[in-house]
Amino acid sequence: MFKKKLLQIEALLIVGRKKMSPKQFIFLSSVLVGITSALAVILLKSFAHSVYQAAAYVNSILKLSFINSVLPVIGILLTVMATRRLLGGTIEKGTSQILYLVARKASIVPKKQLYAQILTSSLTVGLGGSAGLESPIVVTGAAFGSNFAQQFRLSYKDRTLLLGCGVAAGIAAAFNAPIAGVLFAVEVLLVDVTIAAFTPIMIAAATGALVSAILLNENILLSFRQKQTFDYHNIPLYILLGLFTAFLSVYYSRNFLKTEHYFANLRLGAYKKALFGALVLGLLIFAFPVLFGEGYESIKSLADRNPGELLENTLFKDFSSNQWVLLAFVGASMMLKAFASGITLGCGGNGGNFAPSLFLGSYAGYFFSKFLNLTGLTDLPVSNFAIVGMAGILSGLFHAPLTAIFLIAEITGGYDLIIPLMIVASLSFAISKRFEKHSLDVKGLVKKGNVFTSNKDTNILWTLKMDAILQNDPKTLAPEDDIHMVRSVIKASDQGMFAVASGEKLLGVVYFSDIKEFIFNDTDIRAKDLMAATMEIVSYNDSMETVMRKLEKSSRSYLPVLKDDLYCGYIDKGAALEAYRNQLKSMIFE
Repeated sequence: MFKKKLLQIEALLIVGRKKMSPKQFIFLSSVLVGITSALAVILLKSFAHSVYQAAAYVNSILKLSFINSVLPVIGILLTVMATRRLLGGTIEKGTSQILYLVARKASIVPKKQLYAQILTSSLTVGLGGSAGLESPIVVTGAAFGSNFAQQFRLSYKDRTLLLGCGVAAGIAAAFNAPIAGVLFAVEVLLVDVTIAAFTPIMIAAATGALVSAILLNENILLSFRQKQTFDYHNIPLYILLGLFTAFLSVYYSRNFLKTEHYFANLRLGAYKKALFGALVLGLLIFAFPVLFGEGYESIKSLADRNPGELLENTLFKDFSSNQWVLLAFVGASMMLKAFASGITLGCGGNGGNFAPSLFLGSYAGYFFSKFLNLTGLTDLPVSNFAIVGMAGILSGLFHAPLTAIFLIAEITGGYDLIIPLMIVASLSFAISKRFEKHSLDVKGLVKKGNVFTSNKDTNILWTLKMDAILQNDPKTLAPEDDIHMVRSVIKASDQGMFAVASGEKLLGVVYFSDIKEFIFNDTDIRAKDLMAATMEIVSYNDSMETVMRKLEKSSRSYLPVLKDDLYCGYIDKGAALEAYRNQLKSMIFE
């Protein structure tokens, strides 16, 4: 029945598309993508919140602090089981995969991402894994946008635009923050977007936020209403907070990646690795229950000036009235979050770092301001600093200051803190970028050799394959060939470069342009005497970006290609540029 309804809707859209202008169809598509992305968000967030509430209810009755430590073990094991049995054994994690697909795969998101992220992240985070749902939300939204565009055979440009619409709608729905959704899509993913693309992205974000406001329970959203008025006398301390969050961002980024890498590379079976990692995570959560799940409830406790409840149902509950013990607990939780999130994702769970960045930011702001207050040096509005700290960490980790500023402004219900938000976010971004050139998500791509770039030409080059431009049936010369043989080979071919090879082993190359002045003279000279050393050699596995860079560096129109150290053909610069032009046309007009 449901499938039949979908087919009817698709038929209506096909008919409607013929009666609409391309721009009108994109606007309609952005609404539909916004609705579907928002519904996915509602499903994810509601499930995660329900599990958290159920665990809290059980704890309130049984007073069993270990319940929260058991649930993540179950969740991560179920995630691994679902991945292996339902999703082909692997699943890409984090927004980095979307960056890669936009830049390298013409914005084509696999269909399995329509449901894979929802299934796995809801099991991991919903059952207490110390990660966030926003990255899975971003991937799911991107999948809806991309696959919608593929279904109606839209061009690469429109496919990328609708992918961005899905991302914007997902973030907007998750926080009821449409402006932040737009900025995240533009600032983090679609860095090459044009002004004309803003309208459909804004439509999708507004749609996502509206659907979320109607259907999603407000207490599930991360929102704050209790905050004090901004006092400009505190600007020097906000500057110090910006420095503090910048270095914490670097600390989190490095330790998260080290931890994730360590657990991901353990030489254990998938289930043993998941069990081992989940047990370690369970021990951390047993000592510091605030590390359970997204951590949004504890963020609200800090920002709403009711932090004492963080120590309830913990090993430190008898010290809930001791402000220094509470401060130490907050500081320890803050420093351990990187390891908890790294373990969660490294041992087989699925989630992202968006929610952990907000967790870390709120704890950093609280710790910074509360410490100064307890020393008697000043009297700072702790809730304000907890809120502004989130912008600092988000900006420092993701290198997205505008998203950080407007997200926090929107979830606090106004722009009263816009000045400290701008100060802290911009400082954190500038300083963290000095120590970490790439954002947390992009670092993963760099590590794999897939450096993400906003350069459209480079991205198109990356979509080309070596086989598309390799001249793989070339005429070659033997080193002992005399001038008559060289002349006959050149006459029988239109090549500009000839490899001198012994068998398939490359010895050197002969460029016709270098020898044309005396090639027709009868001299006692051999091919080995004519050949030049190969200054630049292309590997069969080189990316097209690397190939073009080598061509540019060599100032030659032809370069030899080696596969497994054996000569297999050559690259013609003219053919490479022609392939680039054809690929560009296919992306725009397909």
